[in-house]
Amino acid sequence: MQKQNLRFIIIAAIVLIAALSRIIPHPMNVAPLGAMALFGAAYFGNRGLGLLITMIAWFVGDLIVNNLIYPASGFTLFTSGAFYIYASIVLIYALGALLFRKSVSLPKVIGGSIGASILFFVVSNFGVWMSGQLYPMNMAGLVACYTAAIPFFQNTLLGDLVYSGLLFLIYERIYRSQLVSQKVK
Repeated sequence: MQKQNLRFIIIAAIVLIAALSRIIPHPMNVAPLGAMALFGAAYFGNRGLGLLITMIAWFVGDLIVNNLIYPASGFTLFTSGAFYIYASIVLIYALGALLFRKSVSLPKVIGGSIGASILFFVVSNFGVWMSGQLYPMNMAGLVACYTAAIPFFQNTLLGDLVYSGLLFLIYERIYRSQLVSQKVK
């Protein structure tokens, strides 16, 4: 197998495993969403295929979580806020593509994780407000929505930081071990 193909498969597998890790019991909002998008952008690059793989992996995780872990009545293809969640993935992926276009470093991973958490917070809670179900459709309602969401932000940040650390570290370990094994042969 060519080195590029193996690298692509390893990156895709890490993204998919991260998405499937959502089936493990965890505190609310401690999820790999931001980390997956940043990781995909860092190693797939700003190619559309990388974004597509990241979104498909999240979708597969959604199908499992929404239909097997927390089933509602009937099959759920998309939740009501899915548009805003997937929009978050696109924006975080774009952030990662800009941030990691030249190199990957610990400060960039930490900064990207914080940025991912903020992007997800802003976009997903805007979606909650736009649904018109919980808050009035005025500026006071929007402020109330964001205010009510603040306690969840710390879990989002924790999830992005921990999962980013894990994904980037796992890839670097696998990639470096592949380089070492190729030099030995």
